[in-house]
Amino acid sequence: MRSTFMGLETAKRGMFTQQSALYTTGHNISNANTPGYSRQRVNFSTTEPYPAVGLNRPNIPGQMGTGVEAGSVQRIRDSFIDQQYRTENNKLGYWSARADAYTKVEDIINEPSEQGLSKSINELWDSLQTLSGSPEDNGARGVVLERIQSVTDTFNYMSNSLKAIKDDFGKQINVTEDEVNSLLKQLNAVNQQIKEIEPNGYLPNDLYDKRDFLVDELSQFLNFSIQRIDNKGNSLKNAEGTYKISLLNENGGVVGDLLNGDGYTQLAIQDNGDRITSIDFASYTKDEIPGAAAYAGSELISGANGNVNFSQGEIRGLIEAYGYEQGGATAGIYKNMLNDLDTMASALATEFNRVHALGKDLDGDNGMALFVNAGSAGTISLDPTAEEKDIAASKNGDAGDGENALDLAKVFSTTGIIGTSSVHSFYESVIGKLGVDSQQASRTENNVEVLRASVVTNRESISSVSLDEEMTNLIKFQHAYNGAARMITVVDEMLDKIINGMGVAGR
Repeated sequence: MRSTFMGLETAKRGMFTQQSALYTTGHNISNANTPGYSRQRVNFSTTEPYPAVGLNRPNIPGQMGTGVEAGSVQRIRDSFIDQQYRTENNKLGYWSARADAYTKVEDIINEPSEQGLSKSINELWDSLQTLSGSPEDNGARGVVLERIQSVTDTFNYMSNSLKAIKDDFGKQINVTEDEVNSLLKQLNAVNQQIKEIEPNGYLPNDLYDKRDFLVDELSQFLNFSIQRIDNKGNSLKNAEGTYKISLLNENGGVVGDLLNGDGYTQLAIQDNGDRITSIDFASYTKDEIPGAAAYAGSELISGANGNVNFSQGEIRGLIEAYGYEQGGATAGIYKNMLNDLDTMASALATEFNRVHALGKDLDGDNGMALFVNAGSAGTISLDPTAEEKDIAASKNGDAGDGENALDLAKVFSTTGIIGTSSVHSFYESVIGKLGVDSQQASRTENNVEVLRASVVTNRESISSVSLDEEMTNLIKFQHAYNGAARMITVVDEMLDKIINGMGVAGR
């Protein structure tokens, strides 16, 4: 037989459940502007109907509903869109680092312009042409020395500036390493909290959000895969479990675990002062006790193809800019540019000095070496003892002979000085490649940024808090709460009639 108080219990459940929904809605509204927060909802489910199946069940026309209960409080999240976001964020971190590196190289090289190396070389060529027509003119000779000085100063400036920016990228790698290690440490702490809470039958939604927010940040620096590990116990079926994060190499293969239920790793990027030689990983338990090296990363620097065999992301972009070990030598955006400048400076100085030695100065002596310390663009200079009379403009020492000055001017366009190229064509090829690589990096960065913005829009349409929607839910849940409360009033009046108004005949 049905209990007289059955209606009260049904209404009470309704009030409690709607109250839970109101509290959750309030939580959503409070966190509408919290970074990384995902809106939450209460999953309503009907309670067991009356009567249950059994031999002693009452003989009534059918089962009657007994109300509603809050099954779980679930956050609204799409794991597929999360993966899309992290993929695009990882690409953006990589291409942003490359684009930034190329932009800074272009700012230093500054071509074409009125202050670049090309302009300095052209001015030296012009001064030699002028000298060939007036070989005894000290004014023309002085201009040649000034133009040589300008060329060496430009080489020095470009080389030293590139080295300074390269060192800045090395420091940025150290800062990024610390940031990544901090993220892994925080992720481990959140992972452990989730591991302790889930087996008790709870959904730690706010911890899920915090963990995913940290993972989103980590995706900017490294490429990794995520596997969810069930925490068992009394975990709910929609519990998200513990994250196992595995580092990937450039081919998408798993290198090792960055994070799992037992602990985490810390990066140790090895820098010899000129290039990154290896990336090592020290394993830590959940209690932060360092263990043996989890895996060494020397193979993550130089693969068989000579590229950085390391997961894509900002760290790889920074390493490719700063420099990395390749076959015992150093490769990288800045190192390659410095090598090209050194090659150009050395070849120009060697050929110019050779041709100059074939001529005669005003004293009738063979030309001295005007370029000294020409081993690199950073050290090349004009011989400080050189004077106007020391310029060997003449081929044979005759008065008015400026043939050797013309030969010196031809040095810049003579092929075979740098490989099969001339000084001019070699520098043009360097500038051309720089422009193409920079344009590709900037274009790809912009494209990836657009794609990421599109993914962010899709993600926010699912997970972000809409105040209009939450206000509508508030009204809906409030009316449902009021309805359940009104139901209690009705049942109370019924019980009052039964208890106080029935069975009083004959009083």
